[in-house]
Amino acid sequence: MFPLRDTIPSRRKPYIMWVIIITNIFVFIYELFLSDGELLLLIYNHGLVPARYTKGQILLYNRYLIQYNRFDLSPFITSTFLHGGWTHLLGNMWTLFIFGDNVEDMLGHFRFLVYYILWGIGAGFLQFLLSPTSQIPVIGASGAIAGVMGAYLYFFPMSRILTFIPIFFLPFIIEVPAFIFLLVWFFIQFFNGTFSIIGANFSGVAWWAHVGGFIGGLYMARFFSKKYFRYH
Repeated sequence: MFPLRDTIPSRRKPYIMWVIIITNIFVFIYELFLSDGELLLLIYNHGLVPARYTKGQILLYNRYLIQYNRFDLSPFITSTFLHGGWTHLLGNMWTLFIFGDNVEDMLGHFRFLVYYILWGIGAGFLQFLLSPTSQIPVIGASGAIAGVMGAYLYFFPMSRILTFIPIFFLPFIIEVPAFIFLLVWFFIQFFNGTFSIIGANFSGVAWWAHVGGFIGGLYMARFFSKKYFRYH
């Protein structure tokens, strides 16, 4: 499933959403100008490497020893602005574009920024808890964006998402209620995350970051239910 648009108009300009999107694009362009070695160091220093907090160091390619400050928590934030390729970046930014404007509309600009950062931190923390000795960097905005999706589910459960669904190589475009689209997406992340723990699936995707971000967004959105009404 791939979202094309939703049916909820925004009441105000989503300035923070656009700042986040533009920042991610500029960071990725910066990555493109780095050598392979420089990019590797950028990702291992500013991506979320769980082993940095449990071991304090990692041996990269059995040759390079990287030592870390275990008390440096900045990668929980900086990792959300790093991406591993154009498809990784564009997929995340498009999803933020679809769901972010309405969530920012509900929360307000400053609160949306704060909560976006908190969702990213929470997503990274759950991924860390479930793979504390992993030396694989966790990068990408998808955990924070999953928080946006969770909040969207709370605020706009009955909005409709125009969705592209390829079935047997045939493209289908249909409108799906937001709660169906988002819950299907969530359970895909959950089941893939479960399979990754038992060793049945290894794809390099931080499934539990998606799960953690989504639950965080869904839970935190409820604190604003008294100030705002929910759209249908």
